[in-house]
Amino acid sequence: MKWKAIVDRFEEKQAVLLVGDEEQQLVVPISLLPKKLREGDHLLVTWEIDHASTAEAEKRVTAILDRLVNRSKEN
Repeated sequence: MKWKAIVDRFEEKQAVLLVGDEEQQLVVPISLLPKKLREGDHLLVTWEIDHASTAEAEKRVTAILDRLVNRSKEN
């Protein structure tokens, strides 16, 4: 999914972005944005699912739940 945003202004260590046609405000830490970003710059943002990371997290949670279930069976 892609969307466009415009850098409206900076407030301390945050940037206020105007997102989409409705220009909804989104406040983002400056540290997450490209260096040398200026007010008025246009951004193209792409979101994608990290399937590998999601699968690893599911495995970790399943392993923890399995250990908890087995622990309660032992008692």
